[in-house]
Amino acid sequence: MAGRFEALAGGGAAVALDDVEISILRSLAVQLMELIGPGDEPAADADPLAALFAEGPSEPPSDPALRRLFPDAYGDDTEELRAAASDFRRYTENDLRARKREDALVVVRALDSLSAEAAGEGGAVLKLSPDESRAWLGTLNDLRLTIGTRLEVSDDEESERLYRLPDSDPRKPMVMAYLWLGALQESLVETLLSSS
Repeated sequence: MAGRFEALAGGGAAVALDDVEISILRSLAVQLMELIGPGDEPAADADPLAALFAEGPSEPPSDPALRRLFPDAYGDDTEELRAAASDFRRYTENDLRARKREDALVVVRALDSLSAEAAGEGGAVLKLSPDESRAWLGTLNDLRLTIGTRLEVSDDEESERLYRLPDSDPRKPMVMAYLWLGALQESLVETLLSSS
């Protein structure tokens, strides 16, 4: 099971992680939450209907990684499409950001509980419910998109180029994380598909 998700009876998935993997995953998930931002949480006494119609940003983010996580819905070929994309972003981006933060928080909490259980043992088996598995899948995808953007990966040829980087290249640790996250994501997808 080391490094690969496996199906659990009754749904969900499990994976064995060592202390270093736990630490790396937790750090990346926290960084993802920081990148996405804190969001605008409605006040406790706020009108729930008003919160449903709260408007978000209408322009794409300036950070390329955030633009990858929150792309335009319709492209920008014409003024009409740009306007439609702006409207779509205004009414959906806040919810999408909140969901991505919640998914990353599920990852952090699962890893924190695993760290407490595995203290001094060198690692442990992480067991996820079906809902937690879906949150993990979303976060693994978001992490790969973010790291891939930072590495300027745009196609399969770029991915192949990453395999050939010399160990002295300062991007090598990020490349290794990108490839590892891809393997984790792929094994989780296979596990969830096989159990459905």
